[in-house]
Amino acid sequence: MSSIVVTTWYLEQTSPADLLPAAAPDGDTVRIVRAEVPSPEFSRFLYASVGGDITWTDRLSWSYARWQQYLERPGTETWVAYDRGTPAGYIELAPEDDGAVEISYFGLVPAFRGRRIGGHLLSCGAARAWDLAERWDGRPPTKRVWVHTCSLDGEHAMANYQRRGFQLYDTKAEEEPAAPAPGPWPGAHTEA
Repeated sequence: MSSIVVTTWYLEQTSPADLLPAAAPDGDTVRIVRAEVPSPEFSRFLYASVGGDITWTDRLSWSYARWQQYLERPGTETWVAYDRGTPAGYIELAPEDDGAVEISYFGLVPAFRGRRIGGHLLSCGAARAWDLAERWDGRPPTKRVWVHTCSLDGEHAMANYQRRGFQLYDTKAEEEPAAPAPGPWPGAHTEA
């Protein structure tokens, strides 16, 4: 099997004042709602639909029980962007014991990219990371919000993070096996 070099960039905000919000998309069609009931089926749907064409594969083998256990961790939140009632993308927040909150996953379903939804969703998600302790008893106040993106992610991911006020703090390059993007299902995103 061939391999490729994947560059991973780590970015952070260290204060709520670092957040530079994007404007909401024009019109009144996009809503961002927290998925308050842990649902492995829904979370796996979002993960596969958003990451299928950009090589998100690490969670594809997770069992139902593993999804459930992950989603039920106190403070873990999934915020979903809906465009006219259809799930357009999501952002997943994973708090850490030291007051940091990781944006563990963020992205849009391919059909919704390029519509100014991503910047708005990232802005809302980062704001919810900063006020996460207000929704969860016993969580420490957020001291830092961080995220990583890599050269396999969408071409505009890094620029979106930086426009929202995230600052680069580390970069790593590693050789990984080359694998085709799995797609959300066999044959998706192919020409007919």
